[in-house]
Amino acid sequence: MIDRRTFIASSLAGVALPYFALAQIELADGQSLITVSDGNLVLPRGFIFDPMPKDELASVVAPFDLGEELTPECNLALVQGGGRTILFDAGAGPDFQPSAGHLLAALEAAGIAPADVTDVVFTHAHPDHIWGALDDFDEPLFSEAVHHIGTLEHAYWSDPATLETIGEARATFAVGAARRLEALADRLRFFDDGDEVLSGMLAIASPGHTPGHMSFQIGDTLILGDAIGNHHVAFLKPDWPSGSDQDQDMAAATRRALFDRIRADDLAIVGFHLPQGGYGRVDAEGDGFRFVQS
Repeated sequence: MIDRRTFIASSLAGVALPYFALAQIELADGQSLITVSDGNLVLPRGFIFDPMPKDELASVVAPFDLGEELTPECNLALVQGGGRTILFDAGAGPDFQPSAGHLLAALEAAGIAPADVTDVVFTHAHPDHIWGALDDFDEPLFSEAVHHIGTLEHAYWSDPATLETIGEARATFAVGAARRLEALADRLRFFDDGDEVLSGMLAIASPGHTPGHMSFQIGDTLILGDAIGNHHVAFLKPDWPSGSDQDQDMAAATRRALFDRIRADDLAIVGFHLPQGGYGRVDAEGDGFRFVQS
């Protein structure tokens, strides 16, 4: 049951977003969830939209008055309770985009030090989710934390063959993920679809964006990662391909399955790239859905 939600805004120089959003939700069993902002990405709109039906796309995105660049937020879920501080993903760090990599400032605003984090749970190993796991000296930033990652996701990014098959545009993704996973090797714990990763946290395979992408259900809240990533299109047209997904057909099937689960079980959602802190609910709209901030 969600009892309350607050937004805390603080102005920080050099960040493309005008604020860091902290959405606080009370969960069951004395746990609370906040989302902390790592900043935002800056992407050419074609990176997401190019595979979509151009004759229909214009009317779908018209309400958003988009320019040539998209600036999706980067919202990390953080759950506290039962003696644990659990961070979902680790942000981009300083080496990806200057508009991202601001997680430490957001954690400080929330009164959380890196050493307070007991667990880091990765949804997947794209740069904006794992590159922030190491500090400036290539040491684990969250020095006291166990780092959890899906078995398949780890195997994919640790395989040298991935660099040869992923394509030139994402080659740096593969190099960066492999380096960070190697540095974290003695801190990693693996899990599979359906596992209880930590008490009350169910792992849900949500492949397509990456081969081993995982989402997580805690009570009546579903932490999506990037499985449902673009609020401009993915809700209303979940079956359309997105250029951000490595396997576009699989990702579309995953979105549809997740939407069915969300609606059937009346789940709240937290999306890494969804707006205003990433927290909300899903309503039906026509043959698709609509994201409702709450």
